[in-house]
Amino acid sequence: MAYPVSPLASPFPALPAIAGVTPHVVRAGYKDWGRCDLTYVTFEEGTAVAGVFTRNLCCSTEVELGRENVAHGRARALVVNAGNSNAFTGYRGREAVEQIMEQVSAHLGCAPGEVFVSSTGVIGVPLPKDKAREGVEKALTAETCTWEDAAQTIATTDTFAKGATATAMVGETKITISAIIKGSGMIAPDMATMLGYLFTDAAVEPGFLQACLSAANERTFSCITVDSDTSTSDTVLAFATGKAGNATIASFQSEGAHAFAAAVHDVCRQLAHLVVRDGEGAQKFIAVSVTGAVSDESARKVGMAIANSPLVKTAIAGEDANWGRVVMAVGKAGEPADRDKLSIGFGGTWAAREGLPLADYDEAPVTAHLKGQDVTIEVDLGLGDGSATVWTCDLTHGYISINADYRS
Repeated sequence: MAYPVSPLASPFPALPAIAGVTPHVVRAGYKDWGRCDLTYVTFEEGTAVAGVFTRNLCCSTEVELGRENVAHGRARALVVNAGNSNAFTGYRGREAVEQIMEQVSAHLGCAPGEVFVSSTGVIGVPLPKDKAREGVEKALTAETCTWEDAAQTIATTDTFAKGATATAMVGETKITISAIIKGSGMIAPDMATMLGYLFTDAAVEPGFLQACLSAANERTFSCITVDSDTSTSDTVLAFATGKAGNATIASFQSEGAHAFAAAVHDVCRQLAHLVVRDGEGAQKFIAVSVTGAVSDESARKVGMAIANSPLVKTAIAGEDANWGRVVMAVGKAGEPADRDKLSIGFGGTWAAREGLPLADYDEAPVTAHLKGQDVTIEVDLGLGDGSATVWTCDLTHGYISINADYRS
């Protein structure tokens, strides 16, 4: 089913090709839709890999095997199936994944553990082995595609293709990162939320690549929410081919390490925001800024309590400056908070300071702010130096419509 394009959509950027990375897409026919649904990406030998995965205890076989294989630090291929998550499918689901890994590894002459597989879509239906085999067979000889083709192919309920890029100087060498992501619903920060893939030509040791990705995840993907639900299939992988020719980055003592880490964070932040902007039924992009907490982690938890509140999200959808709902969400977060030190604002206008509504509070600028597509909520707890920003979207009738019809 096609969904109306999100009003918060961004045009797909011009993503540079990455030396040592070759993407392909084909139609395996996992669902009755007239588009490609299998993405196949190959990497030259020596490519480093890092990953973060869902903490959902009912995760897919793809996630289980991905966790195991990322520990080896090397990758030769990525296969992403769209339309079927292959989660909660027992041994039949595992057989389908192992079949894909063996089929690709035989073609490339590598170990099966160097082939990473992701699947996304309906839960509880085993991935059809025959369609997977035929799809992979076509992919092995398919022509190279564009990054936008790959981004569209990994999507499910997404309304627009999502990509991001960044560069950094490592010594005298320019390195590039190109990345794609899918995600629209079942988005909550319990590792990384959705399927995302970063590709870079930088020479990076797997351990440092993992450190950069994990750190970026904590401040980007783990700071977004659409509906508070954590997927069974969430995966973010980073692949580094080393083809840029820079001196290998092994730690923060290596030349250019901080610049590379900053570029990884930048790309992850761009991708995380795109997922929220395509939240199912979303009409508004909401940034929740929390300051004055006892710690950064406490600030993040307070921010997520606000961002996950259906009452806050529906108030924003209705452009209602009901700051009392924010007070409620702060109080239920389970984090240190003092009613008499709490301040609440919208778009730079404070509605309440230190536990009291402002005597001269004018709701007109707040109402005007809420009519825009980008909304900010400011909370100052007045307790310490901890701070965090989390991102979410409003909750509309569109979310219900999309999810009520998801399997049709």
